Amino acid sequence: MRGHDWINTCLPDELILEILRRVDSKASHDACSLVCKRWLGLERLSRSTLRIDASGSPDLFVKLLAQRFVNVKAVHIDERLSVYVPVNVGKKRGRDENAMASLKVHYAGEKSGSEEEVCESFCLTDAGLTAVAEGFSKLEKLSLIWCSNVTSLGIMSLAQKCYFLKSLDLQGCYVGDQGLAVVGKCCKQLEDLNLRFCESLTDAGLVDLATGCGKSLKSLGVAACARITDRSLEAVGSCCKSLGTLSLDSESIRNKGILAIAQGCPLLKVLKLQCINVTDEALTAVGVSCLSLEMLALYSFQQFTDKGLRAVGKGCKKLKNLTLSDCYFLSDKGLEAIATGCTELTHLEVNGCHNIGTIGLESVGKYCPRLTELALLYCQRIGNFALYEVGRGCKYLQALHLVDCSSIGDEAICSIAYGCRNLKKLHIRRCYEVGNKGIIAVGENCHSLTDLSLRFCDRVRDEALIAIGQGCPLQHLNVSGCNQIGDAGIVAIARGCPQLSYLDVSVLQNLGDMALAELGEGCPLLKDLVLSHCHQITDIGLSHLVKNCQMLESCHMVYCPSITAAGVATVVSSCPSIKKVLVEKWKVSPRTKRRAGSVLSYLCVDL
Repeated sequence: MRGHDWINTCLPDELILEILRRVDSKASHDACSLVCKRWLGLERLSRSTLRIDASGSPDLFVKLLAQRFVNVKAVHIDERLSVYVPVNVGKKRGRDENAMASLKVHYAGEKSGSEEEVCESFCLTDAGLTAVAEGFSKLEKLSLIWCSNVTSLGIMSLAQKCYFLKSLDLQGCYVGDQGLAVVGKCCKQLEDLNLRFCESLTDAGLVDLATGCGKSLKSLGVAACARITDRSLEAVGSCCKSLGTLSLDSESIRNKGILAIAQGCPLLKVLKLQCINVTDEALTAVGVSCLSLEMLALYSFQQFTDKGLRAVGKGCKKLKNLTLSDCYFLSDKGLEAIATGCTELTHLEVNGCHNIGTIGLESVGKYCPRLTELALLYCQRIGNFALYEVGRGCKYLQALHLVDCSSIGDEAICSIAYGCRNLKKLHIRRCYEVGNKGIIAVGENCHSLTDLSLRFCDRVRDEALIAIGQGCPLQHLNVSGCNQIGDAGIVAIARGCPQLSYLDVSVLQNLGDMALAELGEGCPLLKDLVLSHCHQITDIGLSHLVKNCQMLESCHMVYCPSITAAGVATVVSSCPSIKKVLVEKWKVSPRTKRRAGSVLSYLCVDL
């Protein structure tokens, strides 16, 4: 029967709840809640996760949210954003409605002096955290990011009531030893703990926590906690036998602490270290004892050599992901040991390790056939022949990142193109020997490529992009600073890549309105566009672009002298999905500012 509500008549609450639980996006949840009062109530029951950004009076918001969403298991509160919310939201709203209206994050573009006087910033306090504990009895996951007004008192109140807590992120919170000790005493199911930038903590707090709930702890992150030393890690190694992930960034940690972790945590799979006082002795212990290790990241190590890396290659046969950043004393021999010993390697990043060259990477190409992602950053000694071996041996490579590798040129890129036909992402920045030949080979052979970035590659010309447009279904393209590229290359992309959603053509001096007109015709899914420093683009090009690019969400167009206030107004008024427009302040008319002040951002106010 037409107009009969069959869904509400036939479906019981339990079935509708199950359907709502399978809805992924927040926008879809919100849409379902607007169907009718019954669905509104059921949607609130189905909501399991809440995310609260910086907002006015968060303590009150938490209480109101707890009344509406009783089955929430995960709460994320992030106060890194500096946001101002007007105190008087509106006289016609009720008190609770005012509070809930302010829950949204408001990005203030520009405020007058009078508006600033009636605006205040608020942060979550211990009272709000107590409301979290009392209101969300089923809480399993809590993130408090840079909630600087939260102290041990709030954490103690939370721990005493949230017995089911499994994940706790206290990044940037001023939490002391007392709070952490109570967490260890009460939260016996805690599995994941992040203590980055908890500067007031000492060994006493972490030792008490490890003693209290160490049996369940599986992941621990510690950074910028100057008073946490090897004593804490000894307690973790002794009590946390199930620990699988450890991230450490500390100048106070030495070999003794890492040795305790390696010997006491046999299930360790992920280890990230930035500890400048750790030497080969500690890394050797990791290689001998951590036989289940799958991911190893070493940052800014200045006291260990190839000896430690050889131990890892000899013992950690399951290693799949390796990052070496600013490890100045590592050489080709260390990377060779990893390649020959860890043949299951799938991800490798070498960043600023100046003694690692072509020979080391050749070994990776020969012995690591499952490699899917390779990043070489600031590696001046790695040459073309290294990527020749990678192209020949790593057929499953899907992502390649090259930054400031001055010895890598077209021959290397051709080798990758011919051998790694499953390549999906290619990012190259300031590799001045890379030109048309290599990129044309990519276009002709890598037909799965969806993400291409060629930043400040001066030798890349239009012919390269024509080949890409004919052979690759690009979704993301960045050719910033490739000053030899003009209209012809971008027109080829517009005609050949209809799925394009991101485009950065900044600092292209030869790009004009014709390219923008073609983009408007051929790329209706375009969401993000960067046009800054394009001197030949005018208001006419913008008007052609926005006719069909109705999904455009952000547009950067600073230092474009031929774009005027009329062009800015055209973008703002013609794109219903626009969220951010970056432009010089003086190019915004008063009318545009009134209509779209919330989406306008200014790179420079006065020059």
